[in-house]
Amino acid sequence: MKITANGIHIHVEDEGSGTPALVFLHYWGGSSRTWAPVMAHLNGRYRTVALDQRGWGRSDAPADGYRIADHADDAAGVIGALGLTRYVLVGHSMGGKAAQLLASRRPQGLAGLVLVAPSPPAPMAIPAEQRDAIRHVYESRESIAAARDHVLTARPLSAALQEQVVEDSLRGAAQAKAAWPTVGMLEDITREVASIDVPTLVIAGERDQVETPDTLRRELLPRIAHAVLHVLPKTGHLSPLEAPAEIADMVRAFVDRRIEASAR
Repeated sequence: MKITANGIHIHVEDEGSGTPALVFLHYWGGSSRTWAPVMAHLNGRYRTVALDQRGWGRSDAPADGYRIADHADDAAGVIGALGLTRYVLVGHSMGGKAAQLLASRRPQGLAGLVLVAPSPPAPMAIPAEQRDAIRHVYESRESIAAARDHVLTARPLSAALQEQVVEDSLRGAAQAKAAWPTVGMLEDITREVASIDVPTLVIAGERDQVETPDTLRRELLPRIAHAVLHVLPKTGHLSPLEAPAEIADMVRAFVDRRIEASAR
């Protein structure tokens, strides 16, 4: 379905029922489809909502407006349009940084936060020439496949998921592809993130080359009170595709033990 939020049309996959709802934000290069394998393990128990962030998938691609705040505003608009009164934000990589900013605003109804291989709140310390190379990684099937196989994953993906990664990355608008390495990854939201006051689960891939467990221990965990880290063995950066059942189990346990138990 398409939802008008923050002045644009955003494509949303809304499935299942139950509370709290789970709201999923995808990585730079992905789409709502990135979360489909995880959602398949959760739909029988929770309402799951995944959106194509601006410039990706089937959402609008405005000429500008790709800062972390814009992504957070889009998600807030979707949540409001759907009338979600109790929900957990689940963000992956770039979507994890947007989820952190939205959670820092302490929106009404937010019950918890799950960050999967999230980009930390501080600017990423990457040389300008490397950031320029990242800008061009999604320009061809060959470059996407190379990044997928040698940087983004540690576990093998099915042929269908391999193709999905390529299709989603190719489909992204040029301005969305350029915005993350030139703007989003350089934004500093450390001051805002200190305001997060909901239970937070951080999931890292043991073999993640993009956001390593050590990076998250150093740059993220000290900034969010009571955040808990779990490391997925033998898993890379695309953990929602590599280990969907494990992530679903962790989300389910987190909701049961840290959110629902405290609400009783």
